[in-house]
Amino acid sequence: MRASIYSSSRLLLPLAAAALILSASSLGGDDTDFVKKAAKGNLAEIELGHLAVRKGASPEVKSFGNRMIRDHSKANHELSILAASKGVDVPKSISLGEDVSVAHLKMLSGKSFDEAYIKMMVDDHKEDVAAFQKAADYSQDPDVKAFAAKILPTLQSHLTKIEQIQSDTSTGTK
Repeated sequence: MRASIYSSSRLLLPLAAAALILSASSLGGDDTDFVKKAAKGNLAEIELGHLAVRKGASPEVKSFGNRMIRDHSKANHELSILAASKGVDVPKSISLGEDVSVAHLKMLSGKSFDEAYIKMMVDDHKEDVAAFQKAADYSQDPDVKAFAAKILPTLQSHLTKIEQIQSDTSTGTK
């Protein structure tokens, strides 16, 4: 009797573990990747926003940095709730220290900081808009799809604003 119970439990334990692993995240691989990358992106934009507020020369760059802190903090809060409901672990903090472009940005100040930060924000937001558009169009999970669609206009607005700042800076308007 004990032998058959032991034998049965040996078979059930791996099955239970496999079921637990499969149910840990209710998202598909692409949706899980999107959620994790979006969380990292939000945290990076917040950290870079703080850097812009501290090191930026122009009021426009400082203002944009503050906007990044505000908007990406709000988006990350919403994303954290969504991720938790789907069983996806997202980072709570990141260190941008390993990123060479960020390390370079940290060494700059004044006008040279503004130029590098503006370029980085234009490039980042072009990538973000594309990723969020793809998720809004093709995500398999309706909640992830809705989140991406909700945040997309904010990212598009960020891109428009930073491109305007870039244009004004390069033409000497501001």
